Amino acid sequence: MKALVCRGINEVSVEEVDIDPPKSGELKIRMVAAGLCHSDLSIINGKFPVSLPIVLGHEGAGIVEAVGDGVGGFEPGDHVVLSFVPACGACRECDSQRPHLCVSGLQMGKMLDGTSRVHAGEEDLDVMQYLGCMAEYAVIPAACAVKIDKSIPLEKAALVGCGVMTGVGAAINTASVIPGSTVAVFGCGGVGISVIQGASIAGAEKIIAVDVSDDKLELAKRFGATHGINGVREDAVASIRELTDGGVDYAFEAVGNAKLMETANESTRRGGTAIIVGVGSLSDSISLNALMLSTSAKTLKGCFYGDANPKADFPRLLNLYRAGKLNLDEMVNKTIALEEAPAAFMEMESGKSMARSVIVF
Repeated sequence: MKALVCRGINEVSVEEVDIDPPKSGELKIRMVAAGLCHSDLSIINGKFPVSLPIVLGHEGAGIVEAVGDGVGGFEPGDHVVLSFVPACGACRECDSQRPHLCVSGLQMGKMLDGTSRVHAGEEDLDVMQYLGCMAEYAVIPAACAVKIDKSIPLEKAALVGCGVMTGVGAAINTASVIPGSTVAVFGCGGVGISVIQGASIAGAEKIIAVDVSDDKLELAKRFGATHGINGVREDAVASIRELTDGGVDYAFEAVGNAKLMETANESTRRGGTAIIVGVGSLSDSISLNALMLSTSAKTLKGCFYGDANPKADFPRLLNLYRAGKLNLDEMVNKTIALEEAPAAFMEMESGKSMARSVIVF
């Protein structure tokens, strides 16, 4: 089969590889669609230090091809969206109804039993987050699959596996945005657009998009932003304070830039909440004034995977899509073949890409 493999920093190409049948507790998925995400790019450019070579892809949807021993609830032909955290159901976090923080999610390249399913000749290949779904087939833990209605287009449903879940979940699950509140979103890529949609669904009265691209700001308004601020031409914090009489109730950083995280925190009112959605670098730190942190009574909160409970949240988001309240159609700005993915990642690195590009197999 064909797969997108990263072998070194900025060394990514389509290769012919072999894949094993699913073992106990696993599924083999015929991939239909996989979204290009900044987390994949962070492996390519070295921002995420992982073992290489690795098959990329952690946002995808497909059709069950084969079912391993001991797996119930799935059969060949089922349509599924993939989750990149195979919640074990037994650890402290799963017991606390926080499956997105399951200890299994800390592992990157192997299956749950510590072995590989994908091979290039005699060489074992790692896969991204148990999935490696930028490939024609993926063998995954059954806990990573969420069955969905076959009427939903898989190239749209794939986005729910990461970007949409992360963004909408950040607004609804992590921040618990309340009706009538004010929101600022820093960064209007796929995740930022999803935060905007989540804030709109939650009933925010004012949603301020911040980006350095006028095109992305216009796109943000199509998805529910009420205002747009170009961070190159304007002082974002001053403009936000003017628009909201002192600062927003909720600010979201959706880029992964340490300085922008500080800016998001500065843009919130006293008692407000800043949510860090973007994934930063291990070498980056942010600075907070100790006095202001206490006297302003602000909350600075990290967000991983939109506090997702995939088994419940994926169907809920897709129901919102079918009801016309969550716009997935316009989030897919381009569909590409697997062979076009390396160039698409270069475009993403340049900052020119809009919304989401999706590989369709």
